[in-house]
Amino acid sequence: MSELRMEILKYLEKNSRIHLGELAVLFGVDEVTVANEVAQMEKEKIICGYHTLIDWDKAGVESVTALIEVRVTPQRDRGFDKIAERIYNYPEVHAVYLISGGYDLLITLEGKTLKEVSRFVSEKLSPIDSVLSTATHFILKKYKDHGTILGSKKESERMLVTL
Repeated sequence: MSELRMEILKYLEKNSRIHLGELAVLFGVDEVTVANEVAQMEKEKIICGYHTLIDWDKAGVESVTALIEVRVTPQRDRGFDKIAERIYNYPEVHAVYLISGGYDLLITLEGKTLKEVSRFVSEKLSPIDSVLSTATHFILKKYKDHGTILGSKKESERMLVTL
């Protein structure tokens, strides 16, 4: 991969709203070159999408985020791919990862309530033939997400004492 492409990707990953003209100035090339590189990387699915990170708590939206560990029996000739595909097609599911350790898949999903998430696990996930077991973990507070620190650090309430 060219050095220009790598630099474009690094900047877009941190700030997808950066203007292509700004990138062109940073890299000393014309804006058309940057636009062409970005378009080509989108076409090649190197750039898979653009997302906005929102602190839903601050927006006043009540939701529950869960991490679900899933042990499965891999399917002959398909491994984990077919099971993962079945799971990621549910609209509630935000991400599915193949992981190492005691479980095979890690699923992240959001629901309005704990009950809604529990219902997803018991009614949609657990009945899948290849699913052996699940463990659900609820996220209580996010401190950092996608490399961004959420909230602000509270200043110490202690008095400064010098001797």
